[in-house]
Amino acid sequence: MYSDKHSVNTLTALLVAHGVKHAVVCPGSRNAPIVHNLNECPDIQCFPVTDERSAGFFALGIAQATDLPVVVCVTSGTALLNLAPAVAEAHYQHQSLIVISADRPAEWIDQLDGQTLPQPGALAPWVSKSVNLPEDAPRFCNRLTNEALMEATADHRPCVHINVPITEPLFHFTTPQLPQERVIRRYAPATDYDCLPQALLDDLFHAQRPMFVFGQLSSLRFHYEGLDHLFSHVIVLHETLSPLTSVSHFEEVLNVERSTFNVQRSTLIPDFIFYVGDAIVSKRLKQLLRQAEDARCWRVNLTGQVEDTFQNLRGVLVGDVEAILQSLNNKVSKYKLTNAAAEYRRQWLHLLTQAKQEIDAAPLHFGEEAAVRLFERAMFNVQRSTFNVQRSTFTVHYANSTAIRLANRYVQGHPVWCNRGVNGIEGSLSTAAGFSAAMPDEQVYCVIGDLSFFYDQNALWNQNIGGNLRILLLNNGHGAIFDHLPGLSQSAAANTLVAGRHAATAEGICRQNDIQYQSAHDMDQLRQGIEWLTASTAQRPLLLEVLCQ
Repeated sequence: MYSDKHSVNTLTALLVAHGVKHAVVCPGSRNAPIVHNLNECPDIQCFPVTDERSAGFFALGIAQATDLPVVVCVTSGTALLNLAPAVAEAHYQHQSLIVISADRPAEWIDQLDGQTLPQPGALAPWVSKSVNLPEDAPRFCNRLTNEALMEATADHRPCVHINVPITEPLFHFTTPQLPQERVIRRYAPATDYDCLPQALLDDLFHAQRPMFVFGQLSSLRFHYEGLDHLFSHVIVLHETLSPLTSVSHFEEVLNVERSTFNVQRSTLIPDFIFYVGDAIVSKRLKQLLRQAEDARCWRVNLTGQVEDTFQNLRGVLVGDVEAILQSLNNKVSKYKLTNAAAEYRRQWLHLLTQAKQEIDAAPLHFGEEAAVRLFERAMFNVQRSTFNVQRSTFTVHYANSTAIRLANRYVQGHPVWCNRGVNGIEGSLSTAAGFSAAMPDEQVYCVIGDLSFFYDQNALWNQNIGGNLRILLLNNGHGAIFDHLPGLSQSAAANTLVAGRHAATAEGICRQNDIQYQSAHDMDQLRQGIEWLTASTAQRPLLLEVLCQ
């Protein structure tokens, strides 16, 4: 039996009609009719999460794993505001969260009654559509819900917010079946990607130093097979967050403080940039490309939004990344780039090879770098043993700051997830937990620093997680990223107030949440711990804490 609230039943029926399959639900009384309906509905799987801040990132993890919109449902009041960090992150990752918030009737808002803050528009900067469902206008309720869900299922994966005022009584469940609701759908016109702008082709084929740059992009949405002509004629720089799984060590090439390369930085600056994907971790790469003031920079996305990351944008191509690159590949196979472009590519490839050789030859010393190197060697061995499987048997999430920078040095041949949309430290563990719940047959690893872990420890207070979630905690007793900020060490506040110096460990947190725990204090324990983390079978999550304080 379903709720007797018409708006709640309309919402539930249209969620099913638009293909929504997963919902993360948080406790509360005002949202109980919605949660009840979602639980009753056989087409939707519910995941209970108590902490709303963690729930939002848990939903993001499910969206990453399934490449589908995911509901996150909260009660009225500040519960909604706790979703803001996750919704902002999902917005910049182009992962669709359907935020459903229960609300008090309009006459009670701002009347000093409980949980009566204004909720419509509360997430406005990060949702493409925000609707407030009427309780007593069925056709209007249907249209608004359709509008929101059509937006949520669009190709560019926006987030939406559906606010649902519900008048008491709340707990009457007398409706035997969901209503047959009108479903409105949106159809995109066919596009001929062979008709690329002539200005783009002129810029590319006249360039002396063309460069293609890949930022964060889901490997579930992009496949680079069949782009051989393009990638063999231009230099392609990418990070581990791109779907290109080979390591591109440009960070070491651009690190002039540590580099042993005999090269003038000015010769590395491109005069043509084709920018694919979203966020780039490397500050050095962004600085280099911003020095290319006269470069012809082109951007491709699904929305046409102007994203002038390098401050030299010439044009935005609206459309499917894969199709546009395939069209460019076909053009490059027919027409020749300049001889200077070939020499520019050879120069970059030589430097990248040198950088890889230096990294491979570096000795192992106990610490966070050794932990990631050993972990990635283990992942490489797993992948090599399962190379004929269509999808890898594991997924790796890296948290922000130091962790993702280490990933860019040591990841070997597999996709990586990271919350780089906003780059906040919150929610990395919750996101990995959500991913693991959506993919119970995969091992899901989260490599995370201490501040990110302790901030998001409620990710482990979660009945949905099991033994396929594995955590590598790099605990050096502070935010190590602050060690690399020039001048900060001169401040007396650097360690305690800025970098968050502490002496906490994860052992007690693991004990209270039934997480299997091991720690490593030296190289022998680290090697044994990596073996335990990656090769053990378990019913509950595993956590290896590398104590390198």
